[in-house]
Amino acid sequence: MNPSGRGWITKLLKLIKSGHPEGFDSLEVLYLKLRDVGFLYGSNVATLNYLKDSSDYTKEERCKINLLIAFYSVHTNSESPETFETSLIDFYKEINFYESSLMNDLLGENLESILHKRIHIDNNILTKNFSFFITNALLFIDVMAYEYYLKNKTNTLDYLKHCESSIQTLVVSALNSKEKKTSYDLSLMKLLESSLRYNDRTSQNYMTIIDSVESKLEAYYYLDLACMSTWTDLKFESKEANFLNKLGKDLKISEPIINECKNAVRLFYKTHKNNMALLSSKNIVHSFYDNSSLIVSKLISRNSKRLYKELKESKDLVLLLSQSTLRDLNEEEQKQMQEQLLDILKSIPSLAIFMLPGGAILLPLFIKFIPKLLPSAFDENRIND
Repeated sequence: MNPSGRGWITKLLKLIKSGHPEGFDSLEVLYLKLRDVGFLYGSNVATLNYLKDSSDYTKEERCKINLLIAFYSVHTNSESPETFETSLIDFYKEINFYESSLMNDLLGENLESILHKRIHIDNNILTKNFSFFITNALLFIDVMAYEYYLKNKTNTLDYLKHCESSIQTLVVSALNSKEKKTSYDLSLMKLLESSLRYNDRTSQNYMTIIDSVESKLEAYYYLDLACMSTWTDLKFESKEANFLNKLGKDLKISEPIINECKNAVRLFYKTHKNNMALLSSKNIVHSFYDNSSLIVSKLISRNSKRLYKELKESKDLVLLLSQSTLRDLNEEEQKQMQEQLLDILKSIPSLAIFMLPGGAILLPLFIKFIPKLLPSAFDENRIND
């Protein structure tokens, strides 16, 4: 399945229905699984166990998969008479996220495009992991609001605005509990504000939020986000820990669950800290290289059969590629290899990124991954997986 291609929702629903005929977890049970895969923290490191994960999936694609599974679980455990896709589109219309247009009216509403826009996939590969992980950490609000919508059908937008405003107040309060704010903390505050869709500035203080929490799930989510926001420097200061304990107690969460929330974020960030955008100290060049590598490796993996076939028909290019792993090619050889590579890439539409202005700077990365496709005779040190 390709989560970035047309028809991915239909394919995903078919896969999870056939693989789990016994039913789907309630949102309360699914919540802990969403936390484990990083969905609640805005950094999806795996897919939910309803679908086998793939190394080809990007974090954004995993995010789309996990979000859709969460929505589907909510719908499956509801009594809604509407079909899943129809009810979800109606939900996004209800909260004024879906923008109607003449083209949409002619072609029909497209759930795939709605979810794509909601996840805020940034076109700037230099900054996308940094800029939008907060937006994706707030996606669980949509899931809670969708459950609220299926139960009540009214006031969904008010509920969603209230959740966003509550999170903003509580996360800022958590960050203000720090003895000394870092540049990460200041960035987190700015990103949080820019990620809110409605940015309702209706005055809410700490106690009014506590008194208005409607469910245990909402309380757990607020505490988990507060834990995440204070853990970006990889430690809980005493004042931060005191604030989190007080918040959990005020939300009527037991002490073991409070400690579990703190331990969960500590374990997740320690395990995956090299992939967390705000925790990374990489400069813009390293970020560009890492993000570009992910793009190129995914493209090669998904087009490996076609590429191998094209390479077999270009013996001169294969020879040059194999030589490049042993010695530096001269200027003429490099030019010849680039020209032949571009000719091959033109024949594979999904690799059109290399044809764009500036796309040539990705060729060295492309060449780096190519040897895995070459016959083993060209690489004596190759170890089969």
